[in-house]
Amino acid sequence: MTRVKNFFKNNFFLVLLFILIIPTFRPLVRPGYFPMHDDMQAMRLLQLDKCVKDGQIPCRWVPDMGYGYGYPQFNYYAPLPYYIMEAFHLSGFGFLDSVKIGFILSIIVSAIGMYFLGSSLWGKTGGFVSAFLYSYAPYKAVDIYVRGAMGEAWAFAILPFVFWSAFYLIEGKKKSLMWFALSFSALFTSHNISSFITLPFLAVWILFLLFIKSKDSPFEFKRFGLKIFLGLAWGFSLSAFFLLPAWFEKNLVHIETLLGGYFNYINHFVGLKQLLFETQWGYGTSEVGPYDDLLLSVGLVHWILPLISVALFIFLKKKRESRLILSLAVMGWLGLFMTHPRSAFFWEKIFALSYIQFPWRFLLFSTFFFAIASGSLVLLFKKRSKLGKLWLFFFVILIFFLYRNYFTPRVWINESDQEKFSGESWQRQQTISIFDYLPVYAGKPPGQPAPDTPSILAGEVNILDGEKGTDWQKWNMEVGSDNAEVQLPLFYFPGWKVMINGRQLPVRYDNSLGLITFEIYKGQQLVEARLFNTPIRAVSNILTLMGLILIPIYLRKSIKLNL
Repeated sequence: MTRVKNFFKNNFFLVLLFILIIPTFRPLVRPGYFPMHDDMQAMRLLQLDKCVKDGQIPCRWVPDMGYGYGYPQFNYYAPLPYYIMEAFHLSGFGFLDSVKIGFILSIIVSAIGMYFLGSSLWGKTGGFVSAFLYSYAPYKAVDIYVRGAMGEAWAFAILPFVFWSAFYLIEGKKKSLMWFALSFSALFTSHNISSFITLPFLAVWILFLLFIKSKDSPFEFKRFGLKIFLGLAWGFSLSAFFLLPAWFEKNLVHIETLLGGYFNYINHFVGLKQLLFETQWGYGTSEVGPYDDLLLSVGLVHWILPLISVALFIFLKKKRESRLILSLAVMGWLGLFMTHPRSAFFWEKIFALSYIQFPWRFLLFSTFFFAIASGSLVLLFKKRSKLGKLWLFFFVILIFFLYRNYFTPRVWINESDQEKFSGESWQRQQTISIFDYLPVYAGKPPGQPAPDTPSILAGEVNILDGEKGTDWQKWNMEVGSDNAEVQLPLFYFPGWKVMINGRQLPVRYDNSLGLITFEIYKGQQLVEARLFNTPIRAVSNILTLMGLILIPIYLRKSIKLNL
């Protein structure tokens, strides 16, 4: 009993935070499912589940997508949230329930991470304010209940840990090097785009902290700078299995569909009124102009509180605090600027920004920095505890009143896993965004589902039996003619090899769909097709394995090394 009392006493604000954010995920704690823009979460989880059970780890090729011809989705699509959800599915939860758990966990983890980050800067009360504001951000509600953006929801969750662990690493805390590497890696394997946007903000954060820490000693700058470099290198190693193939093999799939048409960034800038003052909720899409049918606002309270904090700390001549708060607020406003049409010049000059697709993705970062900065207000009430408690009570009520109703789905559907993965729903999920990860060897997407067995293009062939896995197929064939031509229901992609009785065959893919085609000779033949690693995939897997091996070594040595 004493331990329980001590726990609640020492973690009062953390427990209170958990209780107060329950309304943000309470609608998900029930049977059924809800519609979302990216209604592919359960399908992706199903595909990864097949990979795991088939021993294809890390998962790269998914068998049912591309209308059943398969394609290399997880070679390019950040997989970590799906591995987390897979753990729950393997423990007995259904696919739809596991997806809901994925969203719920992202909310809880993001609150905990922001609480830790805010507490390290402003104390536990300040951490509570930052985390509560972060949890009730309008854009977070949009990500989960409108867009269904699992990867970005987890970027929301991991981002505070990246900045918190960087802060602790520069402060010289034990094991902080490992936590920085793990959080950095987790971010990069959760959401490609958010990771890309994070880098310049993280660089500013680290340089600011290094400057403060080592302003009187250049040696300290080099020492802690080296720790940051080691943490980044370790984090890169842990995420190499995904990052390296995604980057170096990006020319092997039709990525042009990710940049043009609806996904052209020029169509998705947000006006100042929308960003700062709009409160009208919607479940529609982002459109050209100022009339989007979804809320793309950072939140009125979210941007006003940092302004108040900056003004008060400057007025009170608290130089040390005001410098940090101002830096956070400026980064928040920079994020808002990048969502506004006035930033088009930078988008035009920096081609890499076009991969972000939607400028309003920067709302995640504005929300993040504004939430951190807002927690600083509690420092003004240190000597006025009654006034501070009154302000805190008013703050919680205000946030509830303004934003609680955003955290709810448009409708709730009584849908099971079986219904999700059958009929028209199954076919739709097989073909949604089919061009995104379609190998370049396919000139067009298929118009019909893949056949269950190989197609005989020439000669006499009898398919005796066969079986298929996630990244392999085996077929027993009886060839009656001197030679024959066979086409597998598989898109060609570098790494696929076809063997007959253990001997590799030359393959062709010079057809409109880029399907694997080969010649076979008379007699009974065992044909096996399997996806092997390319050199870059093999190297990336080794780098990640090395990063994982370092973890137990580091844990054993951390006390001696004080890292």
